[in-house]
Amino acid sequence: MFITRILYGIAYFLVLIYEILKATADVAVKTLNGNIEPVIVEIETELTRPVSQTILANSITLTPGTLSVDLDSENRILKVAAIYPRSREDIIPFEPYIRGMLE
Repeated sequence: MFITRILYGIAYFLVLIYEILKATADVAVKTLNGNIEPVIVEIETELTRPVSQTILANSITLTPGTLSVDLDSENRILKVAAIYPRSREDIIPFEPYIRGMLE
């Protein structure tokens, strides 16, 4: 079980780095094109532990083009500001890795 959590942690780190690099290029292109439509979306997370939710919120903020605005831990709702509308899976692709690592 401990080894599984470590493997999820390594996978989370690699996916986070990949998503940061991908979002950096995407934000640069959208900024140069002027294709920016700021939105605030509410995302219901599957994570139950506050530490897991906090890591998810921080991961979203680290990714260019998104910012965690509010976290309602009890209702598992995360408010995210994004520079253009995206799907839930595009905003939080690392949620399964955090779940495997910490829950």
